[in-house]
Amino acid sequence: MHEMSIASALMDQIMETAKLNNLVKVEEVEIQAGLLKQVVPDVMQAAFEAVISGTIVEGARLKIIEVKAEARCLSCGQVFEPKVDNFLCSVCNKADVEIIKGNEIILKSLTGKNLEEEDKNES
Repeated sequence: MHEMSIASALMDQIMETAKLNNLVKVEEVEIQAGLLKQVVPDVMQAAFEAVISGTIVEGARLKIIEVKAEARCLSCGQVFEPKVDNFLCSVCNKADVEIIKGNEIILKSLTGKNLEEEDKNES
C-alpha cells in the first residue's frame, strides 16, 4: 500500500505549508495525482485519514484530481497518452519515451483558518 507513504510525505508538506501561513485548522486538501502513480482514491483516503488523526488537519476533506499520463517519444517526437502497462509510441512503436506528466503527486492547495480568523471567531 504505497498510498500510506504518499500520505505521510503529503502530511509533511501540509504541516509545513500550514505553519508558513499561520493556519490553525486545515479544512480541505487538494492534490493532483498522476495516473502513472496508480493511486487508488479509497485507499488514499484511508491513508490520509490515518496520518491526519490528532493534527490540525483532522477532519479535512481530501480532493484528488487525477492527471492523465502524457509521454514524448524520443525517437520520433510524437506526444501520446501511454497506458500504465504500455509505453510504446503510437506512431513508431518504440518504447523510448520521456514522461511529460502523469507521474507526479502535487499538493495543489490547502484551505483552512489562520490565527487572525480564529481570533475573530472567538471575539
